[in-house]
Amino acid sequence: MKLTINGNPVEAQPGDTILAVLRRQGIHVPTLCHMEGLLPSGACRICVVEVEGQNNLIPSCSFPAAEGMKIITSSPKVINARKTIVELLLGSHPDDCLYCAKQPTCELSRLSSDYGVRSRRFPVAKKKKPLDISSPSISRDPDKCILCGKCVRVCEETQTVACIDFVKRGSDSFIGCAFDSSLNVSSCVNCGQCINVCPTGALTEKDDIQPVMDALFDKDKYVVVQHAPSISVSLAEEFGLPPGTDVNGVMTAAMRKMGFKAVFDTSFSADLTIMEEASELAHRVKNGGVLPMFTSCSPGWIKFIETFYPEMLPHLSTCKSPQQMLGAMIKTYYAKKQGINPAKIYSVSVMPCTAKKFEVTRPEMGREGYADIDAVVTTREFAQLLRIHGIDLKTLQPEEPDLPFGDRSTAGKLFGASGGVMEAALRTAHFLLTGKELGALKVEAVRGQAGVKEARLKVGALEVGVAAVSGLGNARKLVEEIKNGRKDLHFIEVMTCPGGCINGGGQPIAKNKAAVIERMRALYNIDATEKLRTSHANKAVQALYKDFLGKPLGEKSHHLLHTKYARRKAADVG
Repeated sequence: MKLTINGNPVEAQPGDTILAVLRRQGIHVPTLCHMEGLLPSGACRICVVEVEGQNNLIPSCSFPAAEGMKIITSSPKVINARKTIVELLLGSHPDDCLYCAKQPTCELSRLSSDYGVRSRRFPVAKKKKPLDISSPSISRDPDKCILCGKCVRVCEETQTVACIDFVKRGSDSFIGCAFDSSLNVSSCVNCGQCINVCPTGALTEKDDIQPVMDALFDKDKYVVVQHAPSISVSLAEEFGLPPGTDVNGVMTAAMRKMGFKAVFDTSFSADLTIMEEASELAHRVKNGGVLPMFTSCSPGWIKFIETFYPEMLPHLSTCKSPQQMLGAMIKTYYAKKQGINPAKIYSVSVMPCTAKKFEVTRPEMGREGYADIDAVVTTREFAQLLRIHGIDLKTLQPEEPDLPFGDRSTAGKLFGASGGVMEAALRTAHFLLTGKELGALKVEAVRGQAGVKEARLKVGALEVGVAAVSGLGNARKLVEEIKNGRKDLHFIEVMTCPGGCINGGGQPIAKNKAAVIERMRALYNIDATEKLRTSHANKAVQALYKDFLGKPLGEKSHHLLHTKYARRKAADVG
């Protein structure tokens, strides 16, 4: 199709919306409600354009491109309409931008600046809805909501959790949980994808910065920190560096400058998880255990299956997540080795995931009166901690993490991307079942951005069917297939967030999918360029078993590194 945009001839494809054509031509049109990959809702109207022959302005996100169209994207009429929409939104929006956690990424604030809105033109119409701080992971401020509907859509259409929706109608509309209840008694799985799509400060992660600051300044506490596999390839974006830049070494140096007594790499305990999980899979295969076995390292997925599919709980691996495994090791093995009272250790984890804040509150994640992990900060929160301490990553020299939890394989590092847990587990499960390494140690079929990835592998005489799923909507479809009799799969990795931890609810807000793809590519590059690529070959993990744990699935490792899950009401686990 041929059409004209701002006087220039342009080609369009059948099925294109006007917005899709504009973006392909590099023409920026603002949006607030548009979500890439989902059907347009046309709710906010900020993307309006002028089309010759149409009496009214047209929402470009939902209007199909047509042969011969003549479009103007920035006429006085268009600009005035967009400015008016911003002014109307600000008429019911709080004036507390200085204190808002969404700054400087608030899209409403940016649009206000872009269109020169410097004063109120409409009377203030405050909503006066109470804050919801009941969740261990997510805070809601309904007064800052602009009713774009993106949180509702990602919760319902992408994650199929549907814990929030539009309530009431017209000017009384707001977004809330069923019966206008709070998040902690809803079906919320704490994934934080709603935070990532929210254009304002209506949804933010629960702030754990102050408790960490207090601990760092408390001379009676021995404060340690661990960082998840994906953090080093996403943190740089918070400081203006290109997506996918690996800042692992300088991040370690920064953590020491902040005052952490020891810096550990969660990729080490990802290797530990693989030893336990691959052993568990091999045991189930050899002994007729429940199959397929689901991974258990994603706490949002755990809450999802507990809430919606409790009958499938026997399929879950009993392994704790890498975060919790390392937390347990820090307050047992490390504390004993260093001669430190576990009660004095304050254990912090830097995670890409808001659901990790929920995970540490679970009663089974601790022992003897103390929790495995004391505080979780997201990637965004950690970036703020760096700014508070005045630390510039660009000025630091790389440093190595502390032993005994500093050495890791690239298999552990792959946990940050969807399919990475599967690939790491297959490398070790193949070795445990056959005594031989898995070919080139690369399982291409479970790599990439697809929401569902499947593969068939020959492991000795057995053909193993595996799947890697990201996004709970995709997980739901696969669980339904298994419930309906599908039997060709042995092992399934489930990541709560689309793309995996690289796109977690606590990561830097990605402007587009390209940033997430670059984070994933960086992890694959680390795997391709380093020598230690299997968890079972990690000598530090071997030493931990020899000195302390005994053997995978042994009595001690089962006590410290495994747990069990049961059907729970939403209120039981927040």
